Amino acid sequence: MIREEEVNGRVLYENGTHSFIWLGTEGKYRKGVIQTMQYLIIDNGRGILLDPGGVHLFSRVVASVSRYISIDKIDAIFFSHQDPDVSSGIALWLGITQAKVYISELWLRFLPHFGIVDSTRVLPIPDRGSKLKVGPSLELTCVPAHFMHSPGQFSLYDPVSRILFSGDIGAAVFEEGEETVFVEDFARHKASISGFHERYMASNAVTRRWCDAVRRLKPDMIAPQHGAVYRGQALADFLDWLSALRCGVDLADQYF
Repeated sequence: MIREEEVNGRVLYENGTHSFIWLGTEGKYRKGVIQTMQYLIIDNGRGILLDPGGVHLFSRVVASVSRYISIDKIDAIFFSHQDPDVSSGIALWLGITQAKVYISELWLRFLPHFGIVDSTRVLPIPDRGSKLKVGPSLELTCVPAHFMHSPGQFSLYDPVSRILFSGDIGAAVFEEGEETVFVEDFARHKASISGFHERYMASNAVTRRWCDAVRRLKPDMIAPQHGAVYRGQALADFLDWLSALRCGVDLADQYF
C-alpha cells in the first residue's frame, strides 16, 4: 500500500541538476475509474511533463508539479499516445504554460477535439522515433511502441536517470489498498497486469520487438502510466514475461 507521505509524489532519481519525479496519486481509490500516474523530469531548472492526464486531474497535477518547479518553467509536454486519460487536459496545459507538446504524428489531427484552438505548439514525433531536446543539454529518446496498444505510441527514455517512461506498457490494475510505488514481487504482480496486456497489446510480434529495444537501452527503471514502477529483478522478469506473451491477435479465436 502507498504510504501517506508518498501520496504527493516521490523523487525516483536526483543528482543535483537532474530529477525524475513520480507526481503521486489522486489519494482516493475510486472503483471503475482508471488510476493514472504522471511524471516530471527537471533538468537544470527546466521541466518536461509526461502524460499529464485528463481534465478532471488538472488541478491536482498542477499542485503536484508546483511542489517541485514553477509552472512557467515547463518547456515540454510528452504524450505517449492519444487516450483521454493521457491527453484530454491538453488545452488547459497549453493555456497555463508556453510548453511545446510532443505526440505521434498520427494524432495531430485528433487533438483539436480536446479543445485546442492554436496547434502550432503541438509537434509530431515521426514513426521511427526521434530525440527530444529540452533545455540546454538534455536529450531524451522517443522509443517506438506502436500497437502497444495505440497504433501511434511512444515510450520516452531519460539517459541521465536511466528511467524509461513506458506509457500503458506495464500498466497494472490494482484493487483498493493494493497500490504500491514499486513492483516488489513480479510473480504476484502478474495477476494485476495479465488481463490488460493480453487484450490491449496487439501481438507478440510487437511486444517482443519493444522488449528487445528496451533491453538495448538497459534502463534502471520502467515507469508506466498506471500501476507501479519496475526496477531490479522485477524489471528483468517483466521484460521476459512480456517478450513471450501471447496477446491481441494471437488470441483472436477467443473473441470471434
